[in-house]
Amino acid sequence: MHLPYKIAGGTISFRHRSRWRGVGLRGQIPVEAGKQQEPRNRYPAHGRGGESGEVASVLEASEETMALRVVGALRDDIVTMALKPGDVISESDIAGRYGVSRQPVREAFIRLAQQGLLLIRPKRATVVKKISPEGVRQSRFIRESIEVEIIRRVASHPGEAKAVLGDLIAEQEAASNAGDSRRFHTLDELFHRTLARLAGVEYAWQLIDDHKMQLDRVRYLTLGVSSSQVAIGEHKAIAAAVADGDVAGAEAAMRGHLARAEVLLTQTIDDHPDYFE
Repeated sequence: MHLPYKIAGGTISFRHRSRWRGVGLRGQIPVEAGKQQEPRNRYPAHGRGGESGEVASVLEASEETMALRVVGALRDDIVTMALKPGDVISESDIAGRYGVSRQPVREAFIRLAQQGLLLIRPKRATVVKKISPEGVRQSRFIRESIEVEIIRRVASHPGEAKAVLGDLIAEQEAASNAGDSRRFHTLDELFHRTLARLAGVEYAWQLIDDHKMQLDRVRYLTLGVSSSQVAIGEHKAIAAAVADGDVAGAEAAMRGHLARAEVLLTQTIDDHPDYFE
C-alpha cells in the first residue's frame, strides 16, 4: 500500500508491509540530486570545506526541512494506524528506509515524543506510545474551548460561510459514499480549519492541530460510513446555524459535535483495549 506525501520538488512514497516488523516502512525522501543528506555536526561554524557561514546556514535549514518532512510522515503513520500503538521503530531503520541521515530522524523522534506519540528509551528501541484516554479528553477540552469561540465569530458575521461550508459538506458526502475514509478525514479537518479562516484566526487552528493527535488516533479508528454520516449531519447543523446567523445555535451544534469524542473514546477502548494505556 503506497501513501504519497506531496512536497516541494517531489513526492515521498511509503510502502507499508502487511505486518510490522520494526518500523515496517519503505520510502525515499528526495534530497539534492546525487547527494546524501549530511549530519549537521559534520559542518564547522564557518561552513563545510571552507564554505561561507551563509551556505552553512542554508545546509542547516535544509536539514530542518528534512526533519519536518520526517515528522509529518511519521505522525501521519501513527494517526492513521499504519504504525500501531506498541510498534517498535529505530533511528537507523527509519534513516535507511527514507534515505536520510540519522540526524533529521533523531530530531523527528524528539518532536514526536514531545507530542506524546513516541516513547524514547535510551539505549533501547523507540516505541509508538499507546493512546492516553486522559490525553484524548484534554485534547477535546482544548479543541472545544477554541472552536466554540471560532464558531461564535463566524455565525456573528456569516459572509461567504454558507457557500464555502456547503461545498465542503458536499465533498464530504462524496467521500463517505465512496467509502474513502482517508479523504473524509482530510475533508473533516478542512471543514474545521476553514471555520478558523472565516473567523480570521487561522493560527488558532494551528494551536488545535498541535494538541489533538491523541484525539485524531481515536477518530481514525472509528472512521466508517456510519460514523462519517453522523459527522456530516452535525456539520450540516453547524453550517445551517451559521447561515442563519444563529450564534447560540451554532455554539450548541459545535459543542454537541465535539462532545461525541467521549462516545468514540469509550467505543474504541472496548474494541481495541490493547491500544490504550
